[in-house]
Amino acid sequence: MYICDLKTIILVTQSEENYLKAIFHLGKQGSIAVSTNAIADKMNTKASSVTDMLKKLAKKDLVDYKKYKGVSLTKTGKVIAANVVRKHRLWEVFLVEKLNFSWDEVHDVAEQLEHIKSQKLINGIDALLNFPTHDPHGDPIPDREGNLQKSQKIFLSQVNQNVNCSCVGVRDSSANFLKYLDKNNIALGTDIQVLTKEPFDESMTIKINDSELTISKEIASNMYVKIN
Repeated sequence: MYICDLKTIILVTQSEENYLKAIFHLGKQGSIAVSTNAIADKMNTKASSVTDMLKKLAKKDLVDYKKYKGVSLTKTGKVIAANVVRKHRLWEVFLVEKLNFSWDEVHDVAEQLEHIKSQKLINGIDALLNFPTHDPHGDPIPDREGNLQKSQKIFLSQVNQNVNCSCVGVRDSSANFLKYLDKNNIALGTDIQVLTKEPFDESMTIKINDSELTISKEIASNMYVKIN
């Protein structure tokens, strides 16, 4: 249940929240139109099922949907989607900081916890955690109004040879990728120096804590860094 500016109560199901969140992520925080097929791929469902859901969301004035022209979030839809994202990322921080989960364990649990409706609980967790701005994967946490803090970051694959940078996030938050980073002592804040870049396959050799590591373009394209 959500209350909009006019104090109108909007009932949103868990499935509807998942769709709004998917549109939020695919449409760069819901600001651009997203195709039905893109949503179907992300939700792992049929395009016809997506179309049915978009019609329901449009009736609730949560999305702007025009056949063959994609879908974008309305102001209310964007607030609700950002709220779900906020809860997800706060739960991830809570699980890591208070329950000693590793960063590769939290996503699936947070997927379940993000649908808890109590704002008092979420605001209490936010305060308990001292109002974190980013989750354990480096993603920004929306504030209570749904605003996201913008950060200057690029992919490691974009960094030139002999440049120093530090890891500030990941695009791929799958358990396998995060375990790979853990195995190679890469975490948020880790300093990285790009030693070489191969023109043929764009793989690179990097230096971390006096150790050298050769990584593929795919790995480098899934790590966000900030130039030091």
